[in-house]
This record gives sequence, structure tokens and C-alpha cells, in this order.
Amino acid sequence: MKKEVRKILLKTKKSVYGEMLGNNDSLFQGEGFTFAELREYIYGDDVRKIDWKTTAKLGKPFVKIYHEERELNVVALSMLSGSTYFGTTRQKYEVMAEVVATLGFSAVKNSDLFSSYLFADRLYAQSKPSKREFGIWKSVDEMLSFDMLGKEANFSAMVQMLHKRLRRKALLFIVSDFVGDIDLTLLAKRHDIVAVMVRDRFEESPESLGYLRLIDMETKASFEGDISQETLKGYTNALRENDAKFTKQCKKLGIRLIKIYTDEKSSVKLMKGMR
Repeated sequence: MKKEVRKILLKTKKSVYGEMLGNNDSLFQGEGFTFAELREYIYGDDVRKIDWKTTAKLGKPFVKIYHEERELNVVALSMLSGSTYFGTTRQKYEVMAEVVATLGFSAVKNSDLFSSYLFADRLYAQSKPSKREFGIWKSVDEMLSFDMLGKEANFSAMVQMLHKRLRRKALLFIVSDFVGDIDLTLLAKRHDIVAVMVRDRFEESPESLGYLRLIDMETKASFEGDISQETLKGYTNALRENDAKFTKQCKKLGIRLIKIYTDEKSSVKLMKGMR
């Protein structure tokens, strides 16, 4: 196993099973149990299920009966376009790999099914639903080995792909920097979606750089010129409009939005966002 892959797996597993999330059953709660009925206590019943309020009223012990619901179907999709190959502290795609690993270990810990997809302009890799850790290792290895340079994010194709492949209702995590034309309406009708936005602070608050030659990581097109304050102002305004539009869509569709910067601990932000 590659050193980078092992480092991320050990770090995230420690967070999920130990210091960060150890006091919780999981990063997210499964569907768990639903109340069915009250019935009179029978010898052998778990005394912890006794409803003491009803017992006190009726003068004899009653217990609460629950129906166990199915496990969660946790799905993580990573949108690894060329723009994720950037970061002043860490590369965005590395943080995204941490997010996927954290989700995977949390699902396995909670005995939920976990599967993943790697997407850019098209689908490049996927793992089958499983409750074993092997799928997590495979997903992280594929993400860190993936060549995202020259690849543009195709959100429309991603939505259509997931709509066809995800027949069962899922807790769907879409991990991306979410720059572009995005419409998740079709997926939100069937699935519970959590959008995990990974950004670098320099992207949102860039400084004047002077005369430079830049390369677009998605198209590999080069640009040479003066990166002035006026140029940066137009860029930041366009990014704010992009984010405002996406945030409005998330609120409308009931999509939970969690933003993680490259200089933050992804496990902590995920935990806060999901709680």
C-alpha cells in the first residue's frame, strides 16, 4: 500500500474509532429503531425496555416494543476534476480522499453499507456496496492515483449516472469544490443528499499576483498576463455568485451543505456538519 494512502487511512480510522468520534455510534446515525407498541412485561424481557411512566400509572410493568429498520445505504461520490489539483496547505483532492475515508469507516463502524464513485467528465471507478474496509482502501487508493489534470467536471452526466445506478434510497455524499452549473433536483427526489464542498481559502480570497503565466487545470489552456486587483475582483464576484446560487438550491431541495477548507480537520467539520 502506498505511503500516502496508508497515512490517510490510519488518520481517518483513528478519528472515527478513537479520539474524534469515539463517543458517538457513528458520524451519522442509522435509521435505527421505530416505536411499535406497549405490551405487558413477560419474564425474560430486557428490563431496560420497561416504560416506567406507564408502569407507574397501571400498577404493573409494561415494556416498549420497537421494530428495527434497515441499515443505511451510504454512497460517496468524488468529483475529481482538474480544479481539485490545487491547495496552499494541502491539495483539495487529498482532503476529499480524507472525507471519503471518514465516511467509509463511519459506515462500517455503524454496520451500514458503503459504496463510492469516482467521477470527473465521466465515471472512472466505483466500488460495490459493502460493510468491509477493503472498499474504503480501494477508494482512497484510486483517488490518490487518479490523474485529474485536463479533466472538466460534468455535473449533468454525474446526476444522470447516479439516477440510473442508485435504485435504492441512499444517504448520498457528493464531495466536490462545486464550481460550475449544478442541478441536483433529480437526485434529491429519491435520495438524502449531503454536499461536502472542499475549498482552499486562497481560492475565495486571492491576493494580487502581478504578471504571471497560469494554466487551467481542467482544460490545460494557458494564460499569461497581469493578475491585478481588478481581475481578481471579477473572479471573486463570479465565485460568490456561483456559491450563492448553489447554496440557494441546497436550501430549496433540503440538501445539507458542509464546507471544508484545506487547512481544517475534515473529520471535525464533518462531525459538526452532520450533528
